[in-house]
Amino acid sequence: MMMSLWFGVIASSALVLGAFIGVRFELPKRLLAMLLAFAAGALITALAFELFEDAYEHGGIIRAALGLMLGAVVFTVLSALLDRWAQAGDLKRAKAADEVQGSAKLDTDAAASDKRPTSASTSGAAGLALLAAVTLDGVPENLALGISLGEGTGGLALLAAIFVSNFPEALVGSASMRSQGRSAGSIIGLWVACAALLVIAVVLGAGPLSGTDPEAISIPLAFAAGAVIASLADTLMPEAYEHGGPAVALSTAAGFVLAFVLSLA
Repeated sequence: MMMSLWFGVIASSALVLGAFIGVRFELPKRLLAMLLAFAAGALITALAFELFEDAYEHGGIIRAALGLMLGAVVFTVLSALLDRWAQAGDLKRAKAADEVQGSAKLDTDAAASDKRPTSASTSGAAGLALLAAVTLDGVPENLALGISLGEGTGGLALLAAIFVSNFPEALVGSASMRSQGRSAGSIIGLWVACAALLVIAVVLGAGPLSGTDPEAISIPLAFAAGAVIASLADTLMPEAYEHGGPAVALSTAAGFVLAFVLSLA
């Protein structure tokens, strides 16, 4: 149980670190894109070798496939609603060409030193929508991390993937909240609360859930895989390529290799 607590703290600490940097600093937009791409590469390894493979081994291909599709559908629908909410702050400006590309809730302009934040950030919707999205895919991911720890199957690759994906998302989200005029204390407090919730998810996964029927465990693992693959296609990879160009391919590959090496440990 203590190990699951530490893993949860490490994974979620990226949210607090990202939030702290996001409210105090602005980074080059290309660097933000590279961070997102690196996170995408790590998540590819985690969903293939930690989440979906474990779901298949526990419950078979039908359960795993159905759970994955369910997770993808739920994340896609809720993500679309969150994007619509983020754009609702200023519908007229949200229709501008520079604001409809990518995900409205992941406003990298707010954290960039060479761009102005979009109206979705200045209205306050983008940061809160991204916080909700991080919680949405973070809960199943951290439950899956706890299950892996409870069964003694490692989880290092998944831990690394969660950490490197949490960091840029919290950085961008907190920068969006800063653009609205929120205080640094309130912004960091929101992300600390999110981090605490995700730590609890890891502990629950390692405790009550790890001792349940293997076929029942298959569903949350596959659901987490579906949420991850949807977030990659819907948010992380499009945003990374839009702002980083072809160079993000190398960063994605680096993230994949690092997570794969950790999955062998």
